[in-house]
Amino acid sequence: MTRALQAGRAGAAKGEAERLVIFLHGYGANGADLLGLAEPLAPHMPGTAFLAPDAPETCAGVPFGYQWFPIPWIDGSSEEQSRAGMGRAVDDLNAWLDSVAEDEGVSPMRTVLFGFSQGTMMALHVGARRAPACAGIVGFSGRLLDPELLEDEMVARPPVLLVHGDADDVVPIAALPEAGNALSAVGFDVYAHVMKGTGHGIAPDGLSVALAFMRERLGIETG
Repeated sequence: MTRALQAGRAGAAKGEAERLVIFLHGYGANGADLLGLAEPLAPHMPGTAFLAPDAPETCAGVPFGYQWFPIPWIDGSSEEQSRAGMGRAVDDLNAWLDSVAEDEGVSPMRTVLFGFSQGTMMALHVGARRAPACAGIVGFSGRLLDPELLEDEMVARPPVLLVHGDADDVVPIAALPEAGNALSAVGFDVYAHVMKGTGHGIAPDGLSVALAFMRERLGIETG
């Protein structure tokens, strides 16, 4: 049985959205952490609803924080617990995405998955294994998990934008070319942007690149 995800919302009202951006937050954060990005994005993305679910598990030692799955080198969990947790979270997220598509009446082809850190891991994993393909995946400051499984398990190749700070001391910048090369090798269209002097976060230049990518993938005309 999947766990229900609770989500915040900004932008277009339910029943009025033509497009969706799904924010997937990082380890120890919550949906509200990324939902604030809707404020600068919404004026340039009319008709778009921004949804930001909380991950399904509370994060030990982090008040109001959630995790998609345990991270052994942070919380002392085992690799087995981490993998099992990720498997459950993938099921939870897929079920939630299915319900959102039905409730909103917006197809995957008009939906962007936008992840940060652990949320990027979830977006890349789930986005490659859902059909029909979503409009695109934006991944900030994350990595691609289990790249060796991608070719056998993928069922879709949505375009991917990877963005990373070159001063990131949480997820090293090397994770960007590692993910990009693995995705490109199996046929994904991959775009990348490095935020100069930026740590584990989202800088204005990175967000501008993400906005341009999303507008193009969602068919929002310049004007």
